[in-house]
Amino acid sequence: MKFTWFNLMPWPYLPDDFREKNRSVWVDIDQRLFDPAKSHAVYNTYMDLLEYAGTLGFDGIGVNEHHQNGYGIMPSPNIIAAGLARGKSDAAIVVLGNSIALYNPPIRVAEEFAMLDCISGGRLVAGFPVGTSMDTNYCYGQIPSLTREKYQEAHDLIIKAWTTRDPFAFNGRYNKLRHVNIWPRPIQQPHPPVHIPGGGSVETYDFCIDNTYSYSYLSFSGYIRAKALMQGYWDRVAERGTPDTSPYRAGFAQTICVAETDEEAERLYAPHVSYFYNRCLHVHPGFADAPGYRTIKTIQTGALSQYAPPRGGYANLTWKELTEQGHVIAGSPETVRQRMEELIRSLHVGNIFCLMHVGDMPADKCMYSTRLFAEKVMPKLRGIFPEHASDDRFWCKPLETRVMPDSLPPSPARAPESVGA
Repeated sequence: MKFTWFNLMPWPYLPDDFREKNRSVWVDIDQRLFDPAKSHAVYNTYMDLLEYAGTLGFDGIGVNEHHQNGYGIMPSPNIIAAGLARGKSDAAIVVLGNSIALYNPPIRVAEEFAMLDCISGGRLVAGFPVGTSMDTNYCYGQIPSLTREKYQEAHDLIIKAWTTRDPFAFNGRYNKLRHVNIWPRPIQQPHPPVHIPGGGSVETYDFCIDNTYSYSYLSFSGYIRAKALMQGYWDRVAERGTPDTSPYRAGFAQTICVAETDEEAERLYAPHVSYFYNRCLHVHPGFADAPGYRTIKTIQTGALSQYAPPRGGYANLTWKELTEQGHVIAGSPETVRQRMEELIRSLHVGNIFCLMHVGDMPADKCMYSTRLFAEKVMPKLRGIFPEHASDDRFWCKPLETRVMPDSLPPSPARAPESVGA
């Protein structure tokens, strides 16, 4: 099993009456709710938490890209990843990911990911999401019906830039480049492992199968509602005659809260879970699914946006309902272990993206929950798929010897002999 500690970086100062006074947390959120001075502490606290998770044995620390919202204040995950890449942790830097259809030209992603792989010593796990309708169509103005075509071309250009040793010209519909010759190149060859975050598009199944990428379903409605969609993915793997069903072909994001007892978990975390589900996920339906964003095939399956709430919404769901219905896995280490094992086995997923910072949760509570999960839950889940333990196709391969931040020798007392040579 691979566990990535994933931080959305939500804005923790949305007011109590946010839902009543704001149409959406995304796209047209009131600018006055953001305080740049407060954000200084917010960003640094979130980066501290990511680094802390890296010291506890998590396989990866994860970041992602969103725009114009209070749900996740990380328009450039590469900036955050660069700040984490020089750390002493062995954890992978999981950038899940860059919305590549938004970059002009997308070789910018090839270059920046290559830089991150070089700085981190080969610890990059790359992610290429299509991007939410809010981000791509409303915030960045992409035509919904062309978004996936632009995405495909961007992907092909990035992979070719990573794997072609000689300069080449690229003549696509959206990108026409006379000289493609990226410097630097990634350490990992032929390129870093790629995970594709999906929110319900069935075309993404084939894309992942064709390219041997890991399909990652990122949802906030929990693993119980995800069973049908993930089963659709595994059914497609079987239909395509794919020779193996390694669980590392798939991943899932789950909100997790751990305490010493089930009662303590509710007392500590219920307010922050409520904040997240009722403020951070307050997305105007008109923004969540622009006409043309989802394909006909996806619509025919009945798959909904990962931001689509359950019938009746989240506002009236109690802590008990959120936990029993699988939206949140919370409780004592043993309760969490049991529910996590059910999730892993029922979805057949080898990559878990642990959403352990929730809403406006303060750092001390987050660290407490994270440590309990790392020490008392994670070790008991490691060996669920022993028959696939050797499958390393979907994870990074760092250098055996890496430069550490404090590895420079002390300043010499006199000028080195090399000066002036």
